[in-house]
Amino acid sequence: MLGKVAKGIDIFNTKQGEVTSLLIFPLLIVVIYEVFMRYAFNAPTEWGFEVTNFLYGLHFMFGLAYTDVMDGHVKVDIFITRFSPKVQAVFGIVTTCIFFLPVMSCLTIWTAKFAITSIAGMERNSTSWGPYIWPFKTLMACCFLFLTVQGISNLFKYIRALKSGNNS
Repeated sequence: MLGKVAKGIDIFNTKQGEVTSLLIFPLLIVVIYEVFMRYAFNAPTEWGFEVTNFLYGLHFMFGLAYTDVMDGHVKVDIFITRFSPKVQAVFGIVTTCIFFLPVMSCLTIWTAKFAITSIAGMERNSTSWGPYIWPFKTLMACCFLFLTVQGISNLFKYIRALKSGNNS
C-alpha cells in the first residue's frame, strides 16, 4: 500500500515537473525581447523585468518537488553511505519526521495563508505595471504542498526500505 501511494506521488511530481519545465521557453522569449528592446531601440519594457522574475520564480518553485523525486537535492551523505540500508532507512525516517515534514508543513500553511489573504484583497504588485500577484502566491503555496507531499512519499519509501532491508 505504501509503495503504491509513494509511486503515485512520484509520478504526479515527475509529470508536473516535466510540464512546468516548459516555463523556460516563455522565460527565454521574454528575456530576449526585453534585451532586444532595451539595447536595439533604447526602449525597455515596463513589464519585462517583473515577468522574468515571476516566470523564473515559478520555474524554480515547481522544480523543488521534481528535484526531490529525482534525488537531486544537495546532501551531505559522507557518513550515512557507510551504514547498512536499514540504518540509512531509520536515519531517513528520523530526519524526515523531525526536520523535513515539520518545516515544509509550516511553509505550506504559511504560504497558503498568504495566498488566501492575497486572493481576498486581489493583491497587485506595487510597481508601475502593477500586475496581480495573487496567482503567483497561490502557485507558490501549491509548490510547497507538492514538496511536502513528496516528503511523505519519501517517508513511505524509507519505511518500505526498513521493512525490506534495502534502499529501493
